[in-house]
Amino acid sequence: MAWVSLILAGIFEMLGVSLINKFHKDRNWQSLVLLILGFGASFLFLAYSMKTLPMGTTYAIWTGIGASGGAILGMLLYGESKDWRRIVFIAMVLGAAVGLKLVS
Repeated sequence: MAWVSLILAGIFEMLGVSLINKFHKDRNWQSLVLLILGFGASFLFLAYSMKTLPMGTTYAIWTGIGASGGAILGMLLYGESKDWRRIVFIAMVLGAAVGLKLVS
C-alpha cells in the first residue's frame, strides 16, 4: 500500500505543478484552492508512504515522478519542446526511480 500511496503522491505532485501554470494564467481563488489541494494531497500521500518506505528512496521517487511528469505534461499540454534528448533524459529519471524500487 505504501508504493501505491507513493505513486499517488507523485501524480498529485504533477497535478500541483500543472495547477501552478493555471494559477499564473487565471489568478482566481478557484485556481488557488485547486493548487493547494493538489499539493496538499501530494504531501499527505508522501507522508503516509514514508511511514513504511525509506525516506531517501521515497523522496527520490516522488521527486522523479513529479519532475518527469511535469515535463511530460508541459510537452503535452503547453507546447514545450519534444526534442529527443529531452525525452531520453526524462526516461533516465523514470528509469532511476524504477531502479530504486527494485533495490528497495
